[in-house]
Amino acid sequence: MTIPRLPLTRALLAALAEGTGRPCGLGVLPRAVDGEPAAFPYLILDSLPGEFSGPSFADWHADAAWTYQVTSVGERADQVQWLADRVRTVLFDRTASGWRTEVEVPGMRVIDRELIVDAGGDPVDGSQGDIVSYVQRFTITVTPA
Repeated sequence: MTIPRLPLTRALLAALAEGTGRPCGLGVLPRAVDGEPAAFPYLILDSLPGEFSGPSFADWHADAAWTYQVTSVGERADQVQWLADRVRTVLFDRTASGWRTEVEVPGMRVIDRELIVDAGGDPVDGSQGDIVSYVQRFTITVTPA
């Protein structure tokens, strides 16, 4: 059996929302408590194809490398750059003792994090009511706890 992805996805969703202080939707526009679309800026987290390494799929001790895309969405380029900076801080900042933000996942341990694409933002300034986005892709490697 392989390591399940959904618990990691839920943990990342929570870590991004809490760490950035902005709403984060899973593949969709996040909603406010009243059901209306969340105010700008916000994040959208998408799952991308993953990889497995180590022993065969039948071995409980195989590692999994899951890839995600997080899109920062706002009304202005400076908003999405600010939010993308916060995403990098949440996922990749380190202290002397390890990651600044732990991603707690029941039954597994995060053993590596890698930013693989930081595509930047749309240069449109948003003055005409445009929506600006900033795409980042990263891979999180987990192993059974």
